[in-house]
Amino acid sequence: MTAYWEKLGLLYCPSSAGRHPKLLTHVANPLPVLLEGDIYRIYYSGRDSESRSSVGAVDINIVTRQVIHEHHEPMFEHGAEGSFFADGVSIGNCYEVDGVRYMLFMGWQNPAGGHWRGDIGRLIVNPDLTLKLESHAPFMGADSTDPISLSYPWVMQGASGGYDMWYGTTANWDAGNGEMLHTLNYAFSRDGHQWARQGLAVPYVIGKAQAFSRPTVIGSLETGFEMWFSYRSGSGETYRIGYARSTDGQSWQLALDACGIDVSEKGWDSEMIEYPYVFIHKEERYMLYNGNGYGRSGFGLAAWVHA
Repeated sequence: MTAYWEKLGLLYCPSSAGRHPKLLTHVANPLPVLLEGDIYRIYYSGRDSESRSSVGAVDINIVTRQVIHEHHEPMFEHGAEGSFFADGVSIGNCYEVDGVRYMLFMGWQNPAGGHWRGDIGRLIVNPDLTLKLESHAPFMGADSTDPISLSYPWVMQGASGGYDMWYGTTANWDAGNGEMLHTLNYAFSRDGHQWARQGLAVPYVIGKAQAFSRPTVIGSLETGFEMWFSYRSGSGETYRIGYARSTDGQSWQLALDACGIDVSEKGWDSEMIEYPYVFIHKEERYMLYNGNGYGRSGFGLAAWVHA
């Protein structure tokens, strides 16, 4: 028996007409939060005319695949010049600590004459699902483990307490083939606030899988863990979605051929696929993901099926 992702089609790609200046293009990094029944509020990272990203949202019934409500105002805007998220906000996922829901994000900086870099920030998700910045300082910034740039955090609470985080980190901007080496690391927290970074989690292969981003994880210590992520090979290809397995969540084995999804022959996701988000709804496994243009062409939905 084989399993794969059955594509259900493009779920959301708004027209440019009447868009808020901070959300003119792109609906990248889709992040679903259940509202009721089959309806999810799907947060995303949209861009302004200078490609700075802010957080928007749309409410969608994922079973009927109908748009219920478009939120025209940004839920959260990129920061002022000099802030750690001055040039963009790329969202990861949500988790709860002591009844408070948090949303982690990658904050972008594009310094004049320098290379872009990122830090991890944290938003508070209010009971009405509005967003508030917790601190103007990074939640996780550069240190001896992650000295260059951090990205795309994903947090899960373990069944026995404690929290696991997988996130991106830059080892160098050029691994010798013109592509950066940006790997996925692991960190652990007992309280969800203070994190002990453990270093490399997912192995990389130069020329095959060396530029990772946006991990999404499901599973447990009892059943084992599964991870999907974006990656570039370093051989000139655009983003694809990859897959890895783990028994403990800390050390992983690449299984790129088992990811179950690839680019389409034509259409909105024919050139690249990236930024997956895997979630369980009514015992069914779904994936939100982006296609061409890093989210410019919208985001789609896929369902996990066994054949």
